[in-house]
Amino acid sequence: MSAPNAGDTAWVLVCAGLVLFMTPGLAAFYGGMVRTRNVLAMLQQNMIALGVVSLTWVLVGYTIAFGDDAGSGLFGNLELFGLTDLKVPPAPNLHVVDGRITIPTLAFVLFQMMFAVITPALVTGATAGRLRFGGWVLFLAVWSVVVYAPIAHWLWHPGGWLAKFGTQDWAGGLVVHASAGAAVLAVLLVVGRRRDWPHTAAPPNSIPLTIVGAGILWFGWFGFNGGDGLQANGLAAQAVLNTHLAAAAAMLVWLALERVTDGHSTVVGAVSGAVAGLATVTPTAGYVNAASAVAIGALAGLVCHFALKLKYLLRLDDALDVLAVHFVGGMLGTLLLGLFGNRGVNPLGADGLFLGGGGGLLWRQLVGVVSVVAFSFVLTWLIAAGVQALIGLRVPLADQERLDQAQQGADAYHLGGVTSLTAPGAPRRRAAAAPAGEPAVPPGQRVRVVTALLEPDPAANSADLRDALLRAGAISVIVSDAAVATTTPQASLLPRGYWQDQPLAARLRVTVLVGADGVAAVLDELDRMGARRSDTFVQEAERVSS
Repeated sequence: MSAPNAGDTAWVLVCAGLVLFMTPGLAAFYGGMVRTRNVLAMLQQNMIALGVVSLTWVLVGYTIAFGDDAGSGLFGNLELFGLTDLKVPPAPNLHVVDGRITIPTLAFVLFQMMFAVITPALVTGATAGRLRFGGWVLFLAVWSVVVYAPIAHWLWHPGGWLAKFGTQDWAGGLVVHASAGAAVLAVLLVVGRRRDWPHTAAPPNSIPLTIVGAGILWFGWFGFNGGDGLQANGLAAQAVLNTHLAAAAAMLVWLALERVTDGHSTVVGAVSGAVAGLATVTPTAGYVNAASAVAIGALAGLVCHFALKLKYLLRLDDALDVLAVHFVGGMLGTLLLGLFGNRGVNPLGADGLFLGGGGGLLWRQLVGVVSVVAFSFVLTWLIAAGVQALIGLRVPLADQERLDQAQQGADAYHLGGVTSLTAPGAPRRRAAAAPAGEPAVPPGQRVRVVTALLEPDPAANSADLRDALLRAGAISVIVSDAAVATTTPQASLLPRGYWQDQPLAARLRVTVLVGADGVAAVLDELDRMGARRSDTFVQEAERVSS
């Protein structure tokens, strides 16, 4: 066999890095969507897969997936256990690649490792707020070997039974998305629902973090789909282009549907549509042309958007809609390949129904979907139930809203005034502020304290608020956040068309120190800003001596 090709090797290694980058991208994507007190737990659940699954893959996962077939087409033998005796590159060839491909075996091991890492991490979006960390680590280790590796063998090893049957999966519509989606169904049956679901909603803590994560995923997906031919050639370019076009089409369709159904086209909807398009085009990226990729992306935006209702029909608390985006997207793309497959793009593929190939490929794709989903669901349920019985997979109910403190003893954000104070040993970053001037009212003199509640919007400019009150005679002004009980809950729109009734409405509490002769002017100014007299109080006070 010829020596490894330097260009192809470099491309596969770059793609491996891109797919690795997707795991922290997924962590950010999910992390921004959960409650403030569960952010670190979500990031940890995703990042730990890089440690756990990388080792299980090298020890036994790779040989089960890509070792020589044991004879049944179900899994490979154990001769590559621990990578102690590797074959010549590539060992073995993928069924989508011909014998001219020559890359080092370790480059192929590394590239495939990153797929094994990110696949179970997808589950964490569905189970947000409910996973015990130790149980999740054990689940990751077992699932990556018992479920993921055999499915990879079925489809991506030339001796795998689905590969020989003719089912095609370019980069993981079945191996990654359908298997993880079926795992979501099983794990949710074990860990159950969050408290009061579906009658309470969880507002995201940082939509900007989610958008950054989505951008990383989109970028990394170029390696996810672009590297599966193991060559830096025209087919890789076609796969990358198809990936991008499908994401773009799905984004636009999702936004249009949001506008029609909810009245707003949101940035969370934009990235949700894009990720749905990316997941759906994954099994087809190396087998279809650009026009077909656009059609596949558009269908992904349409179908996955309406699949958001799936969790309510199934009564499954899928927190971040993994079922709608990844599970439905992976299965949809797999079936659409049976329609849009084009041997003119990839001679190793097959023509779909729309290209004159008849229904044969569509039938083989359907068999693959049913087989992978059934296998993953049953084994995942057994694994999750076993972990729950052995060490626990579901967190106690009392910890669901405070996983960061319960599991890590820390908080993701320190935004309050008290928690932001420096502590002994902290370096001083700037000179201490000069002491404030003496108050206009001498100690011991009687004054008035006026307290009022304002709507945040009319008082949005702090300088205007301060200046207006000082002109009215205020001696000092203190503004703080407050919330008031409402007789009619205010509807608050959440991402992806969800909403919640908020019985506490945000207000600004304004506390003004003023001389007795200035009370009327301050009250008039507060009235002008929208304060209600029924929520305004005037109290006598005395300036405390220093």
